[in-house]
Amino acid sequence: MSTQIPIAVRNRVSERAKKTLDVVARFVEEDCIPADTVYEAQIGVGDARWEAHPQILEDLKAKAKSLGLWNMFLPKGHYKESPGFTNLEYGLMAEWLGKSRVASEAVNCSAPDTGNMEVLAKYGNEEQKAKWLKPLMDGKIRSAFLMTEPQVASSDARNIEMKITKDGDHYVLNGQKWWSSGAGDPRCKVYIVMGKSDPNNKDPYRQQSVIIVPSDTKGITIERMLSVYGYDDAPHGHGHITFYNVRVPAANLVLGEGRGFEIIQGRLGPGRIHHAMRTIGAAERALEWMLMRINDPKKTPFGKQLREHGVILEWVAKSRIDIDAARLVVLNAAIKMDEQGPKAALTEIAQAKVLVPQTALTVIDRAVQSFGGAGVSQDTPLANMWAQIRTLRLADGPDEVHLQQMGRNENKRGKAVTDKINAQKAKAEELRKKYGAKRTEIGSNIKHSKL
Repeated sequence: MSTQIPIAVRNRVSERAKKTLDVVARFVEEDCIPADTVYEAQIGVGDARWEAHPQILEDLKAKAKSLGLWNMFLPKGHYKESPGFTNLEYGLMAEWLGKSRVASEAVNCSAPDTGNMEVLAKYGNEEQKAKWLKPLMDGKIRSAFLMTEPQVASSDARNIEMKITKDGDHYVLNGQKWWSSGAGDPRCKVYIVMGKSDPNNKDPYRQQSVIIVPSDTKGITIERMLSVYGYDDAPHGHGHITFYNVRVPAANLVLGEGRGFEIIQGRLGPGRIHHAMRTIGAAERALEWMLMRINDPKKTPFGKQLREHGVILEWVAKSRIDIDAARLVVLNAAIKMDEQGPKAALTEIAQAKVLVPQTALTVIDRAVQSFGGAGVSQDTPLANMWAQIRTLRLADGPDEVHLQQMGRNENKRGKAVTDKINAQKAKAEELRKKYGAKRTEIGSNIKHSKL
């Protein structure tokens, strides 16, 4: 709710955004969370899960549109298609969306579609926007983003090997991708694919290109769907896909050859903020479940309710502190993106990307522990939440890559701070001499110290 906006950022949130935030919160709490289990039931079992499209989701989408909740993610001032909310304002909304499995898709703000729509809105030409961006923004189709490859260390995107070879007025793609999230959905009609179009370019950051590939193009094979800690995430899923002589019109190339790194950096920055704020919402929901469990009068181990056992309230307090601190880190990144753009906010985005999943996993783990065996079962949302959020320490680049970059940037201050500290020491010595102040050491006058 808008009353819960941190006071540090409240004056940066418009009245329109506050009202929308209240509508989002009610929609999630009253409609989406109750629908989550119905959605899962309507997906069904077995291979039919990959053909399912639960009716309850379409009903939620219709209600969301009637409430004015649609495509809130494109930030104000950066896209002509933007609904007019800032990264900060949408971030606050995304937190609520993160409490429910279906909420983000119900308002057409779910990954990977949001990132793909941002790519098309920012870098696509008018023809590409008309053909692919419009149906995505209308919620008529879905999409996938294909970057990671199983045979190389894809955390370094320079290693990507998929070939994108020019052949007349077409490009021919050969290679394989995996963790192609969204590829299992029968409504997934388009892939945004990154590959190498100029492998011999001396600049390793100009070897890659991004191209739009219709999912029904001849030569594409979904080899299998990958599970996440045993969850298949159907019908969305995470595909392992092969490309064999896949011919795509040259007009589908985005921005131009060799612009792949530029595009993916522009795509991943806002996406990391979206993931982070949705993760804050999941952490909040985990805390709510923990509060319910520790106050359950039917659960009285050793003659006391859980809240009466010493460590439990400490878990609650630490969870509150952890969530509130992590939220401020994300919102700070969102503000810098609003004011200076994603490129200027890379450090702040990386801070949020690393901190928030670790924070949420800690909170969820406490909640699981409070439930005992039920916490790792299907009787609570906690196990699935943990599995999904654990992947965020790998998605959009593993934590270690971001930490290494942040550490390298922070260490650039080494010489400057050394010079500053040495200058301060020298000034302190001058002041001691000026005022006749003698430096004494603890214990230097103890008599037996001189024996």
